[in-house]
Amino acid sequence: MEIEEQFNRIAQEYDANRRKFIPCFDDYYKNTTKLIAASLRKPARILDLGAGTGLLSYYWYRQYPSADYVLVDIADAMLQVARRRFAGVDNVRCQTGDYVKGLPDGSFDVILSALSIHHLDDSQKVELFARVYEKLPDGGLFVNYDQFCGESELIDGWYNTYWQQQLLDSGLTEQDLALWRERRKLDRECSVQDEISMLQQCQFRAVQCVYSYHKFSVIAAVK
Repeated sequence: MEIEEQFNRIAQEYDANRRKFIPCFDDYYKNTTKLIAASLRKPARILDLGAGTGLLSYYWYRQYPSADYVLVDIADAMLQVARRRFAGVDNVRCQTGDYVKGLPDGSFDVILSALSIHHLDDSQKVELFARVYEKLPDGGLFVNYDQFCGESELIDGWYNTYWQQQLLDSGLTEQDLALWRERRKLDRECSVQDEISMLQQCQFRAVQCVYSYHKFSVIAAVK
């Protein structure tokens, strides 16, 4: 099998599984991005933290194809898929690295992240948000598409139970589900309100949850 075919197949499988793991996939990725883009001044430079296969950047690229994109992830194998996704696109650059230890050079009009920051503990989140703030110009935007816990242990239990049942009904294989359970051990979720408070602590002047579906929410913060 040719390398291009291998990576294309992996990308298709990954994105297909994302739809199964995220029951609100279209609203979460596509429609929320359209909502933000409807009122956003055209950005020149966009940074995607924990970009993985470039899925979130793909939806932003559809709105802003002329912007320059930097996709950062600690897993180069994931970025290889992103490179294949954006093959031939000169204004998308992938960079292997740990964004917890530092952000790429230069400033960015928009900084994005999807399903990555919830792996950090609260102190790491605050440190990251402070660095993100410094990388943005006045009026710059940070958007976090992420996984959150409920405001109370009781409600979070409801969310977790319902999500697990959705996954069981989704057609995922037993291996997929076993790997998901292992990944869940790495989660360090906070609540939406706690993250809003962290962003406000870092001096973002307008912070709002612009989409929410149980475990999955999107928070936008303007410098």
